[in-house]
Amino acid sequence: IAIIGGYRTPFAKAGTALKEYSADELGVFIINHMFDKVNLNRDEVDEVIFGNVAQPANAANIARVIALKSGFKHSIPAYTVHRNCASGMESITSGAINIKAGYSNIIVAGGTESMSNIPLLYNDKMKAFFEKSTKKLSLIKRLKHLSTFRLSFLKPVIGVVEGLTDPTCNLIMGMTAENLAKDFNINRTDQDRFALNSHHKVAKAIAENKYDDEIVPIPSKSFSNLIKEDVGPRPDQSIEALAKLKPFFDRKNGTVTVGNACPLTDGAASVILMTEEEAKKRNLEPLGYLREFAYAGLDPSRMGLGPVFATSKLLDKTGLTVQDIDLMEMNEAFSVQILANLEAFKSKEFANKFLNKKDPIGEVNPEIVNVNGGAVALGHPVGTSGTRIIITLLRELKRQNKKRGIASLCVGGGQGGACLLEVD
Repeated sequence: IAIIGGYRTPFAKAGTALKEYSADELGVFIINHMFDKVNLNRDEVDEVIFGNVAQPANAANIARVIALKSGFKHSIPAYTVHRNCASGMESITSGAINIKAGYSNIIVAGGTESMSNIPLLYNDKMKAFFEKSTKKLSLIKRLKHLSTFRLSFLKPVIGVVEGLTDPTCNLIMGMTAENLAKDFNINRTDQDRFALNSHHKVAKAIAENKYDDEIVPIPSKSFSNLIKEDVGPRPDQSIEALAKLKPFFDRKNGTVTVGNACPLTDGAASVILMTEEEAKKRNLEPLGYLREFAYAGLDPSRMGLGPVFATSKLLDKTGLTVQDIDLMEMNEAFSVQILANLEAFKSKEFANKFLNKKDPIGEVNPEIVNVNGGAVALGHPVGTSGTRIIITLLRELKRQNKKRGIASLCVGGGQGGACLLEVD
């Protein structure tokens, strides 16, 4: 399947440059600007598929909202996909399935997320208080009811915390990362060094204009300034500053901090999908091609190992080995998560115990992984990252004149996703 276009907004740490934009507004922005750059009419698109995790209450089926607001005809259908952190990848693989099955010829896919706007919720006591307040009561009973109000009723339920806590193992994502640190004996210093390297690689990539081709600058809502670069990477990040941060999830014995984990982030990304033949017929130059993909399930309490499970399955499907892969983009939910995956790839014990394989998948050279940095620095807008890593990987393969890469990510709830990508 040919991937055309491939653009994203700058990513911005939640509560900063993009906080005034809703998820659907970010999606509309990136689609509109993608069509400004690609010689294709919206009316020729068969459907729109977008990934999103924290769907706004006022934008149910956000893909449809985005499609209509960005000028698609009413007759062009749209639907939203949700596979937690892999939602942006799911939009592309779902689109590929539809095209291969003959249901569609041309599909717009992508992901969007505004983690700044994930709401605070009323707790159960406040909801019960409101519910009784709406009932018809006598004055005496109403006054008696009002007297039951307590300030504690206003303690909010933090939506983002609820969303990042797995209901099957009752662990927030950061604690699943702490599990990996223990399982693979990965210390705090190595995690901080990985985080530092991610920031420095992103800073170098920005200085060398490597992200310019994929980022579409977006004006602030007031039009007072133009946001041209990702807001979050720190070129001046130091190992000393990282070392000063306290563990955030396991405050007593933990190693995962806000410095060696990805930040909550806003952003959107989009691509156009069609067959290779369709692209040739229309004289459209593909960014690259989706050759195969795989999703895998695993223990939710070790969800960070999703990439190794999904990549193992992908390599089995294609008959390739890790030595056949030129570059990898592995979404950096946590520094320890990437380090644990790299250990698992080369572990015979892990392959025997969890993959039912006699031999390890194979050692991955860290030098081919996230060569321009990753989500620890860039951020992880959960509905978007799956699209972003595919776009970033294809552009880097072209830049380096390489052929083949794998984009993968871990998925909250205990899943992994991996895509085999190629360029001409």
